Amino acid sequence: MSGLDLPPTAQPHAIQVTTTGRLHLGFFDLNGGLGRRFGSIGLSLDQPLTAFTLRHADAFSASGPGSARALKLVQQLALAWQLPGGAAVHMQHCLPEHSGLGSGTQLALALGSALGQLHGRVITPLAIAEASGRGRRSGIGIGTFVQGGVIVDGGRNEHTRVPPVIARMAFPDDWRVLLILDQTASGIHGSAELEAFRRLPEFPAALAAELCRYVLMQALPALAEHDLAGFGSAIQALQQHTGDHFAAAQGGRYASARVAAVLDQLQQQGVHCFGQSSWGPTGFAIFASQAEAEAARLQLGQSAVDLAGLEFLVCRGRNQGAELRALYTA
Repeated sequence: MSGLDLPPTAQPHAIQVTTTGRLHLGFFDLNGGLGRRFGSIGLSLDQPLTAFTLRHADAFSASGPGSARALKLVQQLALAWQLPGGAAVHMQHCLPEHSGLGSGTQLALALGSALGQLHGRVITPLAIAEASGRGRRSGIGIGTFVQGGVIVDGGRNEHTRVPPVIARMAFPDDWRVLLILDQTASGIHGSAELEAFRRLPEFPAALAAELCRYVLMQALPALAEHDLAGFGSAIQALQQHTGDHFAAAQGGRYASARVAAVLDQLQQQGVHCFGQSSWGPTGFAIFASQAEAEAARLQLGQSAVDLAGLEFLVCRGRNQGAELRALYTA
């Protein structure tokens, strides 16, 4: 169950939460000439995931993988909403940080939702995003947390709080995503990310218009018809042009040279849809079936590409939002 939009009927003693990573496939209007800038498309994955249990406590504490980040966030959110007492977070799983999979946004939304339910309050994902400083340029992470699937957000203007979700479609059940994770690198984040956006050159209006057309008239219709080649062609256009636009900030079209070599090999193998999620370093490739994804992974192992330091994970799309489960004293 999601439990995201239903007020609790009684106050539980603990909340269990599971949420998953997402791919950010690219921005389609970095020009902003019409008054709105950014606009992006992404999708929810079934793994890797963040999972934890949040309980009432006299003081704040956290344990398990990613506990330092969780502790800081739960204290920040409780203070923002003036919630009484403390809370204990036990992390079972945590998305890899600064990998391009949206770990910070998913953790903030999950903790905020759990805190609200633990205290008998309905706190919206929008309120959580604002209190934690998430979702300033993209609404993909919030959209996937709430409803999963493939999400398109409408970017932001000067009055936007969080970019609104303007389209949501199911990711085909048969398709698979091969993640390429570089354990030796991390994507741009924090103050470096802000500085990177500040230094970006102007994005051509004509190119932004072309990318919007790719999303509206190719990516989404192809997705509706389960046409991976058509969907991949549109995503490749986004990846190529936005990757080149960010190249000066991240050292090339892709943040990781190891991931770039794998993506180049996958292209030579005839893969239609591939790229980097957000600032990376995680790369991805989308296949029509589990068998095709596994065959491509096997072929990579037989190639001359150096796979040292890389981890591969075959994922499904996730067409539902985060799961919250309230635990009550018997």
